[in-house]
Amino acid sequence: MGAMTRWLDEDEQRTWRAFLAASRALMETLDRELQRDAGMPHAYYEILVRLSEAPRRRLRMSDLAEASGSSRSRLSHAVARLEAAGWVRREECPTDRRGQLAVLTDGGFAALTAAAPGHVEGVRRHLFDALSPAQVDQLRRISDTLVDHLTGS
Repeated sequence: MGAMTRWLDEDEQRTWRAFLAASRALMETLDRELQRDAGMPHAYYEILVRLSEAPRRRLRMSDLAEASGSSRSRLSHAVARLEAAGWVRREECPTDRRGQLAVLTDGGFAALTAAAPGHVEGVRRHLFDALSPAQVDQLRRISDTLVDHLTGS
């Protein structure tokens, strides 16, 4: 066996469990509201947002998977569902015969435009309204630190 396990002390354990519960509850609430109000899970909303922000509303599938923090197979399944809804279409990548592009359709852009106000209101109501300006600043700095640490950037 390797080095000694660095067990969490009581305070670290409480902090970890609070972070886990808060993250889970926030994402489940936002997901449930998006599903109810816009007929899409948060993961699909995220894909539509990424495509809407990309040049000419298109991204290579591999870049879209990376940007949305999804595995390629999970993304491929999601894009197939978005294609069936008429919100995304796939095109061959002109610079790479094996690559495919996901393209946001006008229908997909309209669905995103319709979903965005309610989603933003949910984020505001469930996250920002519960925190003081100082807590929002702390949360951003903590989150940036974790992202830098975990992605090595």
